[in-house]
Amino acid sequence: MRVLVSCANGSGTSLMMMRSVEKGLTEMGFKITKIHHCSIAEGKSSAAQYDVVFTPMNFLNMFDAVKEKGITVIGIRNVMSAKEVQEKVKETTLEEKYK
Repeated sequence: MRVLVSCANGSGTSLMMMRSVEKGLTEMGFKITKIHHCSIAEGKSSAAQYDVVFTPMNFLNMFDAVKEKGITVIGIRNVMSAKEVQEKVKETTLEEKYK
């Protein structure tokens, strides 16, 4: 599964969230073939190349166009919580598609 983690500037928050996402998905049994963290600007232009996008809740609407293309976009409140990542993933069809 190809995973994109995107936040405002693509440095601190997205790096921390990427670690939480990687931990949460790995614990759930997903095989991550590619994971990348970046800024919202880069994320919006490259999101179509990924299977799932994780972003803080306040940036969720920035990926509406990507959602329309069938890409799963997940908003996270606590970027350091692997548990929240797992809970949000369970609300999607990712387990059916990629496990």
